[in-house]
Amino acid sequence: MQRLTIIIVSCILFANIVLAQVVTSNIYLFDLKKVSDREFRFQNPRYLTAFNAKGYNNQPRFFNNSELYITVQTPQDKQVDIYLLDLARRSKYKVTETTESEYSPTLMPDLSNFSAIRVEADGSQRLWQFPLDRLSDGKPVLKYETKVGYHHWLNSRRVALFLVGEPNQLAIADVSTDQVRSIMSNVGRCFQTDPKTGNMAFVHKVTPRNWYIKQVNTYETNTQSETVTTTLSGSEDFVILSDGTYLMGSGSKLFKYHPSFDNEKGWREIADFKFYGIRNITRLAISNDNKLAIVNEERAGGF
Repeated sequence: MQRLTIIIVSCILFANIVLAQVVTSNIYLFDLKKVSDREFRFQNPRYLTAFNAKGYNNQPRFFNNSELYITVQTPQDKQVDIYLLDLARRSKYKVTETTESEYSPTLMPDLSNFSAIRVEADGSQRLWQFPLDRLSDGKPVLKYETKVGYHHWLNSRRVALFLVGEPNQLAIADVSTDQVRSIMSNVGRCFQTDPKTGNMAFVHKVTPRNWYIKQVNTYETNTQSETVTTTLSGSEDFVILSDGTYLMGSGSKLFKYHPSFDNEKGWREIADFKFYGIRNITRLAISNDNKLAIVNEERAGGF
């Protein structure tokens, strides 16, 4: 990993995390304002990835209200690197530049490090951690787990893992002991903590056509999940607002669902972003001050 290189800009996996070709995806940013349960406004639109318009720009994650970490692969590169987009300064920083590929940047609970999935030379997919100050090259979080696809921190000791396999597994790892406990199979790639309940929400793909958003209390020994609602057809990425509202995209449209208010009505459309050239919404990220990052992919089912 090299030192941070700053580039000022004018404007601003998962079966196996190996990209045979660059999947074109771009990231857009909106300020979200919830006027009422029925009305949402999306203001101050910004196109964040013009610097790599024909490349792979994905997996956005807010580390704070002005710093958005993403994964980037340019058409000429074989590896995927992590970038930091400084929204206040309208600049970007290349955080990693290694011979391996790094995915899924996530701020760790200690607020001094971030974690990512590194695809190593032998194909192993390990969970690594790196200091935010970039003063060292980082280290593996778990010694023996080599099939990590995605992850989500529950606290400083426990992390939820998507383990690649047939079928894939949702597991909880204790990083202090390296113990890994499997909870469920056939899950989606998106994990979120519900701010209202404190439980972890995820997608359970019960059958190829029947997908459900569920919640689980990951601190219970005998973990049982509760169903929140069905997903939109073919969609598996979502975010949860501070009031417990779920947001999920399908095509160019964004939908909302609140367990207390929409139980009978189901998902309700709140926006259509086709005016911005957004045709296939996949991943979403939300900041504490309600900035919404939207990933638009040229084809469905990206990494």
